[in-house]
Amino acid sequence: MTTSTPKRIRFNAFTMCSPVHYSPGLWRHPRDNAVRYKDLSYWTELAKTLEAGLFDGIFFADGIGVNDVFGGDYKAAVRHAAQVPKNDPLMLIAAMAAVTENLGFCATATMSYEPPFLLARRLSTLDHLTRGRIGWNIVTGYYDSGARAMGHGGIASRDQRYEAAEDYMELVYKLWEGSWEDGSVLLDQETGFYADPDKVHRIRHDGPHFRCDAIHMSEPSPQRTPVLFQAGSSDRGRDFAARHAECVFIGGPTPRTIAPIVADIRHRAVLAGRDQADILFFMGLTVIVGHTAEEARAKFDEYAAYVNYEGALALFSGWTGIDFSGHDPDAPLAASLNDASSSSMIDSFTRIDPDRVWTLREVVAHNAIGGRGPVIIGDPETVADEIEAWVRDTGIDGFNLAYAITPGGYREFIELVVPVLQRRGRFKTSYDPGTLREKLRGSGRRLLADPHPGAGFRHLPTHINKD
Repeated sequence: MTTSTPKRIRFNAFTMCSPVHYSPGLWRHPRDNAVRYKDLSYWTELAKTLEAGLFDGIFFADGIGVNDVFGGDYKAAVRHAAQVPKNDPLMLIAAMAAVTENLGFCATATMSYEPPFLLARRLSTLDHLTRGRIGWNIVTGYYDSGARAMGHGGIASRDQRYEAAEDYMELVYKLWEGSWEDGSVLLDQETGFYADPDKVHRIRHDGPHFRCDAIHMSEPSPQRTPVLFQAGSSDRGRDFAARHAECVFIGGPTPRTIAPIVADIRHRAVLAGRDQADILFFMGLTVIVGHTAEEARAKFDEYAAYVNYEGALALFSGWTGIDFSGHDPDAPLAASLNDASSSSMIDSFTRIDPDRVWTLREVVAHNAIGGRGPVIIGDPETVADEIEAWVRDTGIDGFNLAYAITPGGYREFIELVVPVLQRRGRFKTSYDPGTLREKLRGSGRRLLADPHPGAGFRHLPTHINKD
């Protein structure tokens, strides 16, 4: 009788270049270092800690705009640092890569406000500087404040944003995959030729939303196209993920909210002509671990005492697009609220989880430490048990691990939980070689491969206009 090898579980650290990511008020905790977010040494130290703990990567959340829905303005968000101030995470990655060898880096960039030609160059630059360890979390944006900041009257509809996103992806695929052929860079010292211009092609793109007439300014990076993450869970978002994503980030409070999303996106991927195994799923999770269950519970109670309720409401209002300042905190959260929301987050607490009626106070308390994902509290064995149960019951592949306090929460996870998962064969004991895509997908998967749509733009004259 043979036994199958246990599925290896993957972990990214989940953070933001801000004093507060998911836990408003915890920046005041004496052991939290999030207020050092402006200090480059904080980020390089965190990178070294995560690599020592064999994390797959660090996933940077970001968004253009501020949480100004609660109360009709940004005052509560500013008062409690509810994801404002918020700096550009892409600036951190080169420094973090310089002190690590294997840690991956996934940066969120909003395509609605990032010109595709410039973003393609920045991500290619980072892929070079990290030696192929860069990923891109593709988002279309959801902040109305961000749209106004960029000179628009307001946020475009979800359908409009995803229609533009398809055009955007076609253009960046052409730049990354089709402009410079393999072998175009010669580095021939005898002839003095750095590159062969006959193998570098002008991209002429005239789409419904974006135009371009240029060669890609970067020579081919180790991965060409960065590893593609996506986090949209709406119907349009799921279609987009099924077509483009290599990794999908999802969130929800229970396995019953997560499992159907995973199954649905995998089904859509098959309909799009892809193998359902081509997409890895990462779920948001927060772990509070102690040597004993009592110690872990005491930590959680300590952290909860620092939570700021108004700051948590400002976050939830910003995420959903609904001003909750006038809502009864102890009234049931109505599913009809989703009709007013620009996101599908309300679904996670109403329609998708029909066995529980959530009040606003319960939702905010749930979100106040670690966001809308679950919080596991316990000793190392209990935490490992629950992590394995989530993987078994939902079909996910790993977790984006949020924090209550940082970097202490990550250190405790590495010290106490990682060894348990390693003994069970569920966590790696060393890094695989290669780029981020190879580490996630296995050797030989450095580049996008068929049937991913991006691979089809590699040196095909039907898509590339040659001079």
